[in-house]
Amino acid sequence: MLTVKYLEKSYQNFSLDDISFSLKKGMITSFIGNNGAGKTTTLKCILGLVPYESGKISIDGITLVQNERDYKDKIGVVFDSGCFYEELTLEAMKSIIAGAYTNWDERTYSEYLNKFGLSRTQKIQTLSKGMKMKYGLALALSHHAELLILDEPSSGLDPKTRQFFCDELMKQKQKGKTIFFSTHITSDIDRIGDHIILINNGKILRDCSKEDFLAELGKRHPTVEDVMMEVISREVQ
Repeated sequence: MLTVKYLEKSYQNFSLDDISFSLKKGMITSFIGNNGAGKTTTLKCILGLVPYESGKISIDGITLVQNERDYKDKIGVVFDSGCFYEELTLEAMKSIIAGAYTNWDERTYSEYLNKFGLSRTQKIQTLSKGMKMKYGLALALSHHAELLILDEPSSGLDPKTRQFFCDELMKQKQKGKTIFFSTHITSDIDRIGDHIILINNGKILRDCSKEDFLAELGKRHPTVEDVMMEVISREVQ
């Protein structure tokens, strides 16, 4: 579904170094690493939000340069920061976003608003962090995107809302969606996820199934965080 090859992006004090990976359709892939590891920069490159020096990124064989409309139609995005105009109502914000997608489905949007307990007339600035994330998810799911990209979706959420997001991602997987979410809260991945990509200091350290990742320590019942910290510590040494 998503292929990233030899991606290079440099800032003054940080760079992505030869990032390459691919996502299989219908799977949940967790993009993990400590804060500042390069997760958000990689996602912004995929979404076309920042330019990169070299590499190739394609979704279902389509690149952003070849066909921007089809490329973006395939993606549903949820950012930790929300990226909404706070003074607008949910309905006004939706009107801005819906026009960007060919397959916007108003009926599906209404169903998700009802399911998530959201009101069209409510102003975004009155929403809690959890409700903003639910609103972002409703928008991402309302144009029949095949690939869901979520940047730290559970960061700063209470345990109940984090569980809600995990449950909803599993439901979307069952519908055939491909899901790629970045997180540093590894306990979420212990509950869900098929594949793990570990990034540290702009480099991919692991790209494997969750089962293979957890088996790396050779002990019973390790957590994703156990393995992540061990792999990173080896890299530092």
